[in-house]
Amino acid sequence: MLLRDSDVARQVRTYLLDMEYLAHAHPVEEPVPSNTVSLDDRIDQRITHILGKTVVPMFNALIETSGEHRRELIALRAGVETVERRLRQHHARLQRLEGPREERPLAGVMASIDAMNGREFEEYVAELLRRDGCTNVVLRGGRGDRGIDITGRTADGRHVAVQCKRFAPYLSVTSPDVQKFVGAAKVLHTSEVALFVATCPFTPDALNVATDGGITAVHRGLLEEWSAGAALAVLE
Repeated sequence: MLLRDSDVARQVRTYLLDMEYLAHAHPVEEPVPSNTVSLDDRIDQRITHILGKTVVPMFNALIETSGEHRRELIALRAGVETVERRLRQHHARLQRLEGPREERPLAGVMASIDAMNGREFEEYVAELLRRDGCTNVVLRGGRGDRGIDITGRTADGRHVAVQCKRFAPYLSVTSPDVQKFVGAAKVLHTSEVALFVATCPFTPDALNVATDGGITAVHRGLLEEWSAGAALAVLE
């Protein structure tokens, strides 16, 4: 009877009915007019006021004075606190999703790169190197480049050699491509940092050759992340 007919039970039922009404009448996906308080904020305020300042304190008071139903009240209080915690976590996730997008990959960045010609792509990669602190960045692509398109120095002075391949996304860099670059970067240029930057994937064999030869394979996915602001670990 205490749990069914008490003021606490009635308030909890009223709160849950209110929350059910809000969820059905105002779906989260619907846009909220800018001149009104958002549904998420209203839910957060209700959680703070009803659960944090009303329901839980009343449970505490009842637990202190109740003998027969003490265990049931403790379990109910734990359930209410779990609901409060999960709703707050959900609200925090929504805020992160709706927050600034500076850390996310730029929309359409790979489409822009795919539209470049070979020289434009080399210039683009050179700018990424400069952005990440490299100095003395020089484009060397063309006749007589000996397999190296860009050279430079990392911020801490290590010699960098780069080869750029603007391939169609459905193609792959193969192991012979990487083997040639290993010779050019490590033997002819004695580079300490060697980047093979491509607009497509690498075959498994090519990745193995790159690892064995000390080459950093910047595949399509990694190139997108680098373009969006993520630093290449080898340059740090």
